[in-house]
Amino acid sequence: MATLDAQPRLLDALSALRDRVAALRFPLALPGAVRARQNRAELLAQLDDYLFPRLRAPEAPLLAVVGGSTGAGKSTLVNSLVRRPVSPAGVLRPTTRVPVLVCHPEDHHWFAGRRVLPDLVRARAVRREAVERSGLLPYAHDLFADELEEIEDGEHGAETALRVETASSIPPGLALLDAPDIDSLVVRNRELAAQLICAADIWVLVTTATRYADAVPWHLLRSAKEYDATLVTVLDRVPHQVVADVSRQYGSLLDKAGLCDVPRFTVPELPESAGDGGGLLPASAVAGLRDWLAQRAQDPAARTVAATRTVNGVLVSLDVRVPALAAAAAAQHAAAVRLSQCVEQAYDEAAARARGELAAGTVLAGDALARWRGYPWHSGPGELLEACSDSLAAHLCCAVIHADERMRENWRRDRAAGAGPLPEMTARAAGSADRIGVAVRRWSRCVEELAEEEAALAERPGAADPEHVAALLAVALLGGDRSRTAADRLARMLGDEAAARLRGRGEQLLTECGERTLHGERDRRLAPLDELHLAPGHQAGLIAALSVLQKER
Repeated sequence: MATLDAQPRLLDALSALRDRVAALRFPLALPGAVRARQNRAELLAQLDDYLFPRLRAPEAPLLAVVGGSTGAGKSTLVNSLVRRPVSPAGVLRPTTRVPVLVCHPEDHHWFAGRRVLPDLVRARAVRREAVERSGLLPYAHDLFADELEEIEDGEHGAETALRVETASSIPPGLALLDAPDIDSLVVRNRELAAQLICAADIWVLVTTATRYADAVPWHLLRSAKEYDATLVTVLDRVPHQVVADVSRQYGSLLDKAGLCDVPRFTVPELPESAGDGGGLLPASAVAGLRDWLAQRAQDPAARTVAATRTVNGVLVSLDVRVPALAAAAAAQHAAAVRLSQCVEQAYDEAAARARGELAAGTVLAGDALARWRGYPWHSGPGELLEACSDSLAAHLCCAVIHADERMRENWRRDRAAGAGPLPEMTARAAGSADRIGVAVRRWSRCVEELAEEEAALAERPGAADPEHVAALLAVALLGGDRSRTAADRLARMLGDEAAARLRGRGEQLLTECGERTLHGERDRRLAPLDELHLAPGHQAGLIAALSVLQKER
């Protein structure tokens, strides 16, 4: 097991594992993908907000996060422990919009920077800098209050702010953090509450006499047990007449859950005015919890036990959490491979079908066939070449449409495509007709250039009109058996050898045009999958990094 005197190699191994976890993505809608994303975010938060800070600075104060469900009285409990209002309490929900951290003035430097919870802006540090720049330090108290109100009411400030307060009534070596409701209706509050709890040395779970059997507090209790975190529970707002019954029933539930050794404190239901005023509970009502927390901060042995237990609990939990993430990453990669194969198979089949239709001469159809049958009496060479180009473009568009239909049909059978990159692929597919038109026009110009080259080399100079040669070549390439007359005319105009050479070069151009077009459309549909960066090595890399960490641990 690890001690708080972390060796550099342990931190290096942990950093390598953290980088591997950060590189994971779970974009495909596989079963368990949502949970995997949540587990990844939770693990990263616990590493960044708790494990690294604690291992790098074992002498830092213990952080006790007070968490629980809506209306449990967390803010009132924190204010009562501090003996002055530091966190807003009231009947409006959510009350705690900006989390409040309270520590002894001597410990303020530990939390003013980004040692813990590095992605949360320190509201107090921001306000003090603003006051010093303004030159209005004598009015600091009023200015701080105004800025705090702005931070709490601001649309974006509350998402990233952490308010840091100091109080001499808090023993040195301990900090209390009032977290938002874990079941808040505001999604960001729920996420922030979970993040803050994962940053704690000590989890202080607050529930009430009416809600102690709810799912939310028990989810936190199970998480604490899973991580073997240092945990204490507070049964708050218990009416005097049922204190004994409720306490006994709650204790029975804890025993059944294997949490019989968890310290429990009961706070009776009292009017807050019965305390010292200002919304505080009587000091006697919170004396037991306050003494327990103070002992953890001031007794070196108790402090070491509290911090080491949580650290080791997180480290041991990696043995289960990391392989689960690795398995989810492997499933994502396997699904991406399957979906890519669906695209490739659909376009391979479309390409084979297009080649077969081209060999059968069915591409020379519609207007192109009609103009060829009336050529040269009713159509000029330019019109015939243009009609052949339009027929080729329609042929390639049909191939792409068939490929896309087959791709979607295969994807509908795979759950991974349910909410995956299919919408993005559909968006990327837009404009395929225009792209195919550009490619075919390029092919048509190349046919004209070939015709000019061969006409210039003809056995009888001037006997072969380049436009006529280009039109006949297009018909010969697209018409199959229907175009034997075109091939014969080319042979009479250019000679057998030159006509065969021209036909070969033309077939190569046509093949390249078709392949380039279909491969380009296929790659456009594969691009959203490639951009997911679901590399095959994520699973192996994670397990390897965990193995190194286990050896160092």
